[in-house]
Amino acid sequence: MTIDDHAIVTLTYEVRDGAPDGPLLERMDVNYPFKFMFGVGKMLPAWERRLFGLKPGTGFAFKLSPEDAYGVPGKEHILKMPLHLFYNEREQIEPDLLVEGQFVTLTGADGKAVHAKVLKWDDKEVTLDANHALAGKTLFFSGAVLEVRQASVDELIQKSVLNNS
Repeated sequence: MTIDDHAIVTLTYEVRDGAPDGPLLERMDVNYPFKFMFGVGKMLPAWERRLFGLKPGTGFAFKLSPEDAYGVPGKEHILKMPLHLFYNEREQIEPDLLVEGQFVTLTGADGKAVHAKVLKWDDKEVTLDANHALAGKTLFFSGAVLEVRQASVDELIQKSVLNNS
């Protein structure tokens, strides 16, 4: 079976910053392979295009530009928020919450979690960077397809791999 929409794919991969010998950003190996449902909108479209049609035992290596990966950092993702939005129920800031360079989780207007890096803060506002942590990076992926199988009915309904599969 080859990789196609709604297939359950198990693979290993490394992602490196910029080139095959660039700094390692993430690794999924045979002991902890990556398992996902292909073609349901949860992965980078350009990444899926490069895996489409591969079969078990096939290796892959490709580069994604920032535009095909997590985008180019944009000033529109630099947020300034009133300090009081970070208060706890005692109207205080938790000591370890606003640390420069640390990520905080916000809730977007659509109810989804948004991760943002604390850039700075003062007694009135907090400045955050909500660009994706990998925005602006060229990513080099390499790995191998271990398994491709049909999804179960339950997996098709949930559009994801079930834990016991």
